[in-house]
Amino acid sequence: MEVFDRRAVAQGARALLRPLASLLLRCGLTWREFAELSRAVFVEVASREYGLRGRPTNVSRVAILTGIGRREVGRIRAAMEHPEPPLPNQTNDATRLLSGWHQDADFLDAGGKPLELPADGGARSFEALARRYAPDVAPGTMLKELLRVGAVGTQAGGQVRVLRRFYQPAPLDPQWILNAGSVVADLGVNINHNLAVRDGQPTHFLGRATDTRVDAAAVADFRAFLETEGQQFLERVDAWLMRRRVEDGGQDTHRAVRLGVGLFMIKGDPDKESGHE
Repeated sequence: MEVFDRRAVAQGARALLRPLASLLLRCGLTWREFAELSRAVFVEVASREYGLRGRPTNVSRVAILTGIGRREVGRIRAAMEHPEPPLPNQTNDATRLLSGWHQDADFLDAGGKPLELPADGGARSFEALARRYAPDVAPGTMLKELLRVGAVGTQAGGQVRVLRRFYQPAPLDPQWILNAGSVVADLGVNINHNLAVRDGQPTHFLGRATDTRVDAAAVADFRAFLETEGQQFLERVDAWLMRRRVEDGGQDTHRAVRLGVGLFMIKGDPDKESGHE
């Protein structure tokens, strides 16, 4: 196992935990509840990722790695065998649908703009779009969710009009929390991959562009800059991914992987702020 400077690890962990603690406190989660979650996740990760010679990690090794007693490890692993069903996270399905609406020729007008669609019926309907890009969610359920967050709107005649290219749930509703967890998880997987690479292996792109002496009056202009430039960049990425998409049920489905990029605004020093403005 790789050995790191424990002081650096502790300092990095504190920086990572500050915004997480702020989020959890805002959502009403206490440190005791977080400690219980953390203990279970430590056991889960140690059990699944730290076995020797490809074998599952035994209870004793998990106890050594995590510092959690063997009896408690056994209790947690037994509970892992009967997990509660996860809450449905509609972020990927909804974003895929909105992206398809902006790029699939079957749902574009002659000028390449997204069509207004009837809710159901026919090959050019919201129902058909949903079944193509979000087959695991009922079209009516998806439409209600997209209407709720303002990603689509309805016209007087009942036509559905797309308003956004990406799905963004309202702050602090369940889908927003699930989405936030997914964003942080993607970043963590990226960092873990790059820590584990050996000579000659490719790393995952990870970069930032920041400056510590920007005039505070420029914040609004920077937001506007990102809204334009960031959105255009994400749309180019989206188009690139769509051109290489494996169709559901096709013979190449087994080769399908999740691939993408995250982009977010940075403001303030994470060692001094929790994200409040």
